[in-house]
Formats: sequence, structure tokens, C-alpha cells
Amino acid sequence: MAQFDPQQVLDTYIAAVLAKDVEAFVALYDDQVCVFDMWGEWAYQGAEAWRGMVTGWFGSLGTERVQVEMQDVQTVLTDQLALIHASVSYSGLSAEGVKLRSMHNRLTLVCQPTNGGWKIIHEHSSSPVDLATSKMILQR
Repeated sequence: MAQFDPQQVLDTYIAAVLAKDVEAFVALYDDQVCVFDMWGEWAYQGAEAWRGMVTGWFGSLGTERVQVEMQDVQTVLTDQLALIHASVSYSGLSAEGVKLRSMHNRLTLVCQPTNGGWKIIHEHSSSPVDLATSKMILQR
């Protein structure tokens, strides 16, 4: 089994989002992945459900792209499991590369070795909620 490289996972995630490459993005995930996303669904069970969300997200962008930046990346590695957590910013870019808007959230990825290499088996994204307004805080 190949050594786990958390930076390779993050670099592939970042590049796939920027390129709106559904196949490269979904290839990071195990077929049985469970994703706790922030938007619309309580959970996505399995790669095909996740693929549907990703296809919709990338397709909704039109000519815009999304630049992902990871900050405060922490990892925990064992032979059988890897954990990555980070603060993440997602910035909407115009077709000309101009930053239009951005949001931040927290991301946790749990990876496990499989026959095809290391795959994400669980993803959890979140943002804190303002107690006074019950609105998500999307800026750090």
C-alpha cells in the first residue's frame, strides 16, 4: 500500500474544484463514503449520491470557477486511517479570474487505504452558528 500523502489529497481536491472536474473530484472518495455537507442535505451516502451533488454544484457555476484555499491544516496518520482537518475558504471567481465572493468553513476528511489507494471514507463540513441570529458564520 502506498504511503498516505495528505497534501496530494488536498492538492487534488483544490485542482478538481478549480477545473470543475467531477470525475477527478469524486475519484478521491470511496464508493461507500458518507458526507455531512452544509448545504441542503443532512448526509450523502455513497459516491453516486455525492457525485450528484458535485455535478449540480459545478454545473451551477456557469463560467465562474471556485478557488479553494486550505489553512491551519492538521493531520493524524496511522497505518489504517488518516484524518485531515482544516479551515477552508471557497472563493467564487469570474471567468476573468476576479474574486467575486468568498466563504469559509471547517472541513474534516477521514481516509482509509483501499485496493485503489487511499480514499476519503467520511467528510464533514461545518460553520459555527451565531447564537443571536441562528445564522451560519461564513467569514473567519
